[in-house]
Amino acid sequence: MTASVATAPGVTAGAALSVLPAVLRKALGWADAHRSGFVLPPDVLEPHAKVNHTLKPLGELAQLCTTIHRSTAPGTPEHRTAGELLTFAWDQVHAGDLLLELLRGEPFAAYPYEIYAAFAGNGLRHEGFESLAGTLSATRGWAHTEQHANRELGLINSERRVGAAPHADAGEVLARTWLGGLCEPWMFEGPSGYALTHTVFHITDWCCLPERMPADIDAYLRAWLPPWIDGCLESRQWDLTGELLAVAAALPGPPPTDLLDAAWPALATAQAPSGAVPETGPAIAPAQTPRGAEPDPYPFLACYHSTLVTAFAAALCLNRLTAHRADADAADGTTGAAV
Repeated sequence: MTASVATAPGVTAGAALSVLPAVLRKALGWADAHRSGFVLPPDVLEPHAKVNHTLKPLGELAQLCTTIHRSTAPGTPEHRTAGELLTFAWDQVHAGDLLLELLRGEPFAAYPYEIYAAFAGNGLRHEGFESLAGTLSATRGWAHTEQHANRELGLINSERRVGAAPHADAGEVLARTWLGGLCEPWMFEGPSGYALTHTVFHITDWCCLPERMPADIDAYLRAWLPPWIDGCLESRQWDLTGELLAVAAALPGPPPTDLLDAAWPALATAQAPSGAVPETGPAIAPAQTPRGAEPDPYPFLACYHSTLVTAFAAALCLNRLTAHRADADAADGTTGAAV
């Protein structure tokens, strides 16, 4: 067992802040340069279309860029790029018209609602979609659709964003999740890890409302995120590492600076010069790419999610650490003036 990243020797204070701006800029730049991978095909609404290869990537682009836009300062290149990518994604769904057609075709599917809610979280609305969604969400069938608890939390958060009354009590649903049960930390593995991260995303509105996190879950995560992230880094699970770092940025109160200072330089080593981050496995060095080719050796579907997650987590952590440092500097200034 390796030492926890939060207590590993050689951790340098401020190490996260030294790498985060470049990690965010490169990852977001990769997404901007690969817009063609997110373009929806003309037959996207046909039954044979693969949702995981079409609407899923676009929905994730919209959701994660919504948080990046909310977490970066207006006027910065990252804020501008995130906003432009949101506009691009909104254009791909024809300003909501395509999502309305999708909802008409699959009225009790959650994913059209969740994709729309990603846009609604940034103020992009469609009156026709919301009218139909309001009718559907008031039905017994909507309230009793069977799904995993963390997925139901996602729908509840989407309902909040759209302005509909949640179909269930979020606290009761949270209690049925792996995280809500404060499960034995040694039971953590891939599926439970992703269930945990998405539970946090849904209860904190994609990490933008840390105050929604219950105190017992906050304490549990502060205790166990360090060894979990350490294990993910050791096994080169870059995508899950990024999601766990986003969770670390969603903790209420002071950010876990020691953990972030130890983990971010390690995750940065997996990022290719183009900004791409593989989901798992060893990073491919630029020297292994054909001469004259872009130093991005990963297929789009093998790296788009982990690259977006890296940008998402980097924006959140950079925002929290910068604010924390500013608060500390202000406190030091006040103390110094009083002496």
